[in-house]
Amino acid sequence: MKNQNLTKSTGWPDAIHRVLRENGVRQVAYVPDTGHARLIELAHADRRMRAIPLTTEEEGVALLAGAWLGGERGALLMQSSGVGNCINMLGIVQSYRFPLLMLVTMRGQWGEFNPAQVPMGQATPAVLASIGVVVQEVDDAVRVEETVAAAAGLVFGAGRAVAVLISQRVIGAKEWK
Repeated sequence: MKNQNLTKSTGWPDAIHRVLRENGVRQVAYVPDTGHARLIELAHADRRMRAIPLTTEEEGVALLAGAWLGGERGALLMQSSGVGNCINMLGIVQSYRFPLLMLVTMRGQWGEFNPAQVPMGQATPAVLASIGVVVQEVDDAVRVEETVAAAAGLVFGAGRAVAVLISQRVIGAKEWK
């Protein structure tokens, strides 16, 4: 499988990394994902961040709750198909009101080849909103940095859970080769 980036701007992962650093994010939890590959590499290379691989996305919610309680800021990277795995844990986020920044690469949208990705990809915004997460969608690579910066401000300033949904128009549609 090949990730074909069909956008004009490919620097959005670097811009997100810069925003995370500017906001004091020290822990970056992730399930391996092609869409986040560059951002994951940057987090691993950054001596001020700890990149933490997960076996499933809901582990990241618990991990970042602990990070917050321990005085550190974090971000959770995942694909839209992983959002469904987090619903019970996101209820805890709402109950105990701790900040959570989620960066979600979307599937099941523009250019999708895998029919199994479509249902959760289409449901992700409504599912997150229904559990009380603020949803900010971005489908233009030029707007990724400002959207993540605004989300980080809301997360760490107001103590909210915010998900930035990065569309397939930004990450590029995957295709089988």
